[in-house]
Amino acid sequence: MQVAEVEIKNEIGLHARPATFFIQKANEFKSSIWVEKEERRVNAKSLLGILSLGVTGGTKITIRADGSDEQAAIDGLVQLVESGFND
Repeated sequence: MQVAEVEIKNEIGLHARPATFFIQKANEFKSSIWVEKEERRVNAKSLLGILSLGVTGGTKITIRADGSDEQAAIDGLVQLVESGFND
């Protein structure tokens, strides 16, 4: 299992459009991927799950991946988040 903590850079956080980009990226990988905020963990491939976290700009999230391409999944998702979702 690979784990990374990353801060959401864009001001409005993981609203519908960035969450959609995040999910699309997560779905490129075979690994099981989760996003955690505080004590909550959701499936990174679920739009409803991601939106239910209420992640705002400046919030730190933890991304966990477990599977055959877990490192690539972590790297790709961290890069997407750090890019600010190209907002």
